[in-house]
Amino acid sequence: MDFDKITVVINTFHSEDKIIQCLDSIHSNVRVIVIENSDNINFKKKIEKKYSNVQCFLTGENLGYAKGNNLGLSKVKTKFSLILNPDAKLGQEALNNFLISAEKIKDFTIIGPAKQIEDSIDDKPVSEKEFFQVDSLKGFAMFLNMDEFKDIGFFDENFFIYLEEKDLCKRIKKRNKKIFLVANIKIDHIGGSSHNQSIDYEMELSRNWHWMWSKFYFNKKHYGYFYSVFAISGNFISAFFKTIFYMIIFNKKKRKIYFQRLSGMVNSVMGKKSWYRPKIIIN
Repeated sequence: MDFDKITVVINTFHSEDKIIQCLDSIHSNVRVIVIENSDNINFKKKIEKKYSNVQCFLTGENLGYAKGNNLGLSKVKTKFSLILNPDAKLGQEALNNFLISAEKIKDFTIIGPAKQIEDSIDDKPVSEKEFFQVDSLKGFAMFLNMDEFKDIGFFDENFFIYLEEKDLCKRIKKRNKKIFLVANIKIDHIGGSSHNQSIDYEMELSRNWHWMWSKFYFNKKHYGYFYSVFAISGNFISAFFKTIFYMIIFNKKKRKIYFQRLSGMVNSVMGKKSWYRPKIIIN
């Protein structure tokens, strides 16, 4: 198989404990671009020494998912690229099947693994359908037909994390471009664990802030301000009372999590940028 047509793009942030399994699953003839958001020079040296096909770029700051992947994609020279999360592992024939699918579906914009589908599509088991069109897919593994993005660009960099892939898919569909899932592409994805376990709590705070910021921004962008206010109203009420409750019972960790949700919503409603960043202290 002609792997010269593919470049893999991986966005990392304190992912040293996760990415080795991912890189081990990628064929050594495939170029891999790693965008390293924690600016770890030792991590860069380690993976570039171990994997001759990997080029790691230090960002100097935490760019997030959208901007980090855009930076990686800007360095792609091949016909196709595969955006892959560091906690994902390619099945043995995944890259081959991506390329085979690209030959069969020449007018695709994005292809993803059908693992993302629930139990059925059109009331038929997934295994009975080789590939099928969908409106959106998850961002852990996205196979891009690079020429199709010349007129729409890649991710909206206003998003830091969350819903940026859903936003991209909506923009793709508005241009009558096509998104497919393929049944025989197998990729294992842990989910929510692209970072080292030691920073789990700080990343939980960040996730809660950004999930609510992104939810309001996404709805405002596509459906309008007043719709987005209605869409988050239940989340706001829930987060407000849970913040008070956990403050009363002196559960500091839970209180901080729900306060983060409130803060993300308030900042987004006020039109402020997605400014919060995980506070990571390296010993």
